[in-house]
Amino acid sequence: MASASEPRRSARRRLAAPAAAVDRLRPNIGRHALLLVLWLLGSLLLAFIVAPLLGLVSAQTAGNLARVAAMADVRDAIGLSLGCAVAAALLAGVFGTPLAYLLARSAFPGREIVAAIVDLPLAVPHTVAGIALLYVFGRRGFIGGPAERWFGLRFWGTVAGIVAAMLFVAAPYAVNAARLGFEAIDPRLERVARTLGAGPWRVMWRITLPLARRSIATGLTLTFARAISEFAAVAILAYYPMTAPVQIYEMFLRYGLGDAAAASVLLLAVSLGLFVLFRRLAVAGGGTAR
Repeated sequence: MASASEPRRSARRRLAAPAAAVDRLRPNIGRHALLLVLWLLGSLLLAFIVAPLLGLVSAQTAGNLARVAAMADVRDAIGLSLGCAVAAALLAGVFGTPLAYLLARSAFPGREIVAAIVDLPLAVPHTVAGIALLYVFGRRGFIGGPAERWFGLRFWGTVAGIVAAMLFVAAPYAVNAARLGFEAIDPRLERVARTLGAGPWRVMWRITLPLARRSIATGLTLTFARAISEFAAVAILAYYPMTAPVQIYEMFLRYGLGDAAAASVLLLAVSLGLFVLFRRLAVAGGGTAR
């Protein structure tokens, strides 16, 4: 009987082997199908972003770009935008990082309201933001007026006004990215450091900030990117001196699409290069506390 049943068992094993192989392949097939769908959907969004930029760049000639790049007004405007955006990002880091830590670690009354206020500039139309800033930092504003009378600091039509407008619209990125970084840190690490004799300031500088520095750097990068692109709030609070977006708008009104498009490509090229650099620095800045 045993010898008669052995061929049947062998046959069943031979038939089961392909079925087992198919079962092992099914998870891989499903994963590949999922990745394919994700890539297709993501590629549509990438195409939507890239297509207008490619259209803008492809319409330019090297000669036209060189001619516009030789314009002192264009170079000055791009340089002013870069400097003011860096200043706005640094201010957002100095004042936004402490606020982000409080939102991540402290349970205080009204925390949700504070978080909503931080996010509010993301929802406010930027023309409205510029008008609101005028009531604060303009000649008759409750900060701008006393600042000009007492300290000679004027925001309306100055670099200080440009930085203030950029900071208003871009600061939420710095605060929110840093808050997420602080929330991702296990509080037990800070408590262990305290039990080993480290004071709160030492824990902050040696444990908390190093662990959150990648998120902080990412937030500053996003703040810089958002600040350098701001037009409406800057134009209302400080039309002059002209930042790059304002200069491009002025060139469009005066000379038409050609020169404005060339200046736009120059700004995009500089911004893209710096954005990639800051992104790399943000990734390289990650690590563990020592």
